Amino acid sequence: MAPIPGDAEISPHNWGAEQARLYAESGGTEGTTFEGAPCLLMDYVGRRSGTVRRTVLIYGRDGEDYLIVGSKGGSPTHPHWYLNIVAQPDVRIQVGTQRFPARAETLSPEEKARVWPTLVELYAPYEEYDQRIERDIPVVRLRRTDG
Repeated sequence: MAPIPGDAEISPHNWGAEQARLYAESGGTEGTTFEGAPCLLMDYVGRRSGTVRRTVLIYGRDGEDYLIVGSKGGSPTHPHWYLNIVAQPDVRIQVGTQRFPARAETLSPEEKARVWPTLVELYAPYEEYDQRIERDIPVVRLRRTDG
C-alpha cells in the first residue's frame, strides 16, 4: 500500500466543498455532520491526474469499519471519488479529529443488503435515490490500515 502524499485539494466535483473545507480547517471539530448524519473526510488519488483530492461523505459503521455510499445524490452516474478509489483503493480518512490510512472495498451484493437498512436509517434519501435510478448504488467499506 502506497501512502497518500502531502495534502489534498477539495474535489471540484464535491457537493460539500465548503463543508469539507470547514471540516479540514477546524481540525475535525466543525462540519462533521450533514442533516444529522455523521461525515468523514476522504483523501484519494485521481486515477487520471494523480492529484490527491478530498471529499466529505456521510458514513455509517460496520464493526470497526466505516461505510460510505456512492449515491451522488441519486445521479445516474457514479461519483468521481468512487471511480478513483476503484482504481486506487488506498485512501486517507479523517473522522472527527483522527486522520488515518484506510483501504476501500466495494461491498458484495449480499454485504450491501445486510447493511443497507442501517444506512437508510442514517440518511433516508438513500432509499429514494435507489428507487429512482437504474444503476446499482455502491456501498464501500473503509478499513483502517495502520493497526
